[in-house]
Amino acid sequence: MVRYARITVRQALSRSRLPDLDYALNPYAGCAHACVYCYARAYTRYREVAENWGEVVYVKRNLVELLEREVRVRRPGVVGVSTITDPYQPVEAEEELTRRCIELLSRKGFKVSIQTKSPLVTRDLDVMEARPEAFDVGFTITTMNEAVARIMEPRAPLPAARARAVEEVAKRGVKTWIFLGPILPGLNDDRDSIARVIEIAQRTGSKLYYDYLRVGEALRRSKLLRPEVY
Repeated sequence: MVRYARITVRQALSRSRLPDLDYALNPYAGCAHACVYCYARAYTRYREVAENWGEVVYVKRNLVELLEREVRVRRPGVVGVSTITDPYQPVEAEEELTRRCIELLSRKGFKVSIQTKSPLVTRDLDVMEARPEAFDVGFTITTMNEAVARIMEPRAPLPAARARAVEEVAKRGVKTWIFLGPILPGLNDDRDSIARVIEIAQRTGSKLYYDYLRVGEALRRSKLLRPEVY
């Protein structure tokens, strides 16, 4: 069971070093999806979240108020939502931090690049449709095999639900892309698995990005490298 805690933070937007992003916005610290390969645990500043990845999530209760002040003085650019959490994990359905933030960013002339595993993002298509040129939505789909997905991403929405969400977003005129990664030997590296994700990208007109697993210290401490995973 995931434990949620509400915290106060000092900053909403941070500078991003990722390609094509000027800023990063992370409404939550931690992620309830509990993906075993997630790199984000190595980048969170909250020790409790890092040590209990997938079990503890912090909700940044003053985020919108901070963002309202920051957009007055920050130069408009591309904001990654999000880079070390899923902005549409289950708690977002109630909190609506992500929704309020992307509304504000769009209104102030920023562009928003969303990355998620959740079909909840389709709830906010009304915001995106008001200024579709300002948004792109990326979905991480590591495999279409439900059994493998349950191992790699135990509490994330199933791949089929993500595929339907890609179709819905694309159909509404918002740019979409798919991230196929990490590709893990013996789990999702077979031709059929990869071909099924490629087919979704082709059908929806989505760009496809892929990457292999990058094993840092955080992953060495995670469940991913335990023999029972394989």
